[in-house]
Amino acid sequence: MTVQADAAGWSYWPAPAKLNLFLQITGRRADGYHLLQTVFRLLDWGDRIGLRLREDGQIHRDGPSVAGVAEADDLVVRAAIALRNVSNCAKGVDIRVEKRIPAGGGFGGGSSDAATVLVALNALWGTGLDEDALAAIGMGLGADVPVFVRGRSAWAEGVGELLTPIELPEAWYLLVDPGVHVPTAELFRSQHLTRDAKPVKIADFASGTVLGNAFEPVLRRQEPAIEATFQALSGIGRARLTGSGSGCFVEFATRVAAEQALAELPEQLRAWVAAGVDRSPLLDALETTGIV
Repeated sequence: MTVQADAAGWSYWPAPAKLNLFLQITGRRADGYHLLQTVFRLLDWGDRIGLRLREDGQIHRDGPSVAGVAEADDLVVRAAIALRNVSNCAKGVDIRVEKRIPAGGGFGGGSSDAATVLVALNALWGTGLDEDALAAIGMGLGADVPVFVRGRSAWAEGVGELLTPIELPEAWYLLVDPGVHVPTAELFRSQHLTRDAKPVKIADFASGTVLGNAFEPVLRRQEPAIEATFQALSGIGRARLTGSGSGCFVEFATRVAAEQALAELPEQLRAWVAAGVDRSPLLDALETTGIV
């Protein structure tokens, strides 16, 4: 993917989605944050972020809000402000978000959008921060932001910030959005959530013995639309939940198999196919600019 500014000064950058191939909660820190283990799998599909540089130091979101989020609260705006503050940059930017990733689905849309702003603006503004510095800024915005900043599928621990890059077999995913959104804080309060799972190793995941998601039984019990989606997917493969959202997926070895399964689903389900990648398309786009 080549990134070049158009006649109006906009350059466009990928913000890939992710899947949690498993997710378990192993405890809680003294500050209340839950400890987890998961595998983040990046996808070749996601949102697109438009950036247009300004010389007046102003940071603005261009276009309508996403899911009614005020401009000052939008993660992409907060990411740009955080980068400007850390780097003491005097430049500004207009930010445009082209959404494809459904909000609340657990596909990481908001976090990925913020990470793309951090990574791309760091290059465009010439602020010169390294990956660790950008990931630290990202952690202040959300626990999932660092994996998108680093741009590699990864084994994750802690609250999601302790990342070990991992190479995964080629796979295609049938993704389904049931269209419901349950706040994460509400899920963490559920009496049905397992918070003390025994820690596992990467080898346990690689062997296929660990594939569950701690939030699945909670959401299936609480949301009929999610339970109905799992039932619809049960005839084509092993359905799984991603993150703490409502998004569901089934893994396939080939694109053909995933698309055949897609064709078998009821038409009313919002579903599509995406490929897993070990390296973010954002990093590929960054390399084409010639400014890194």
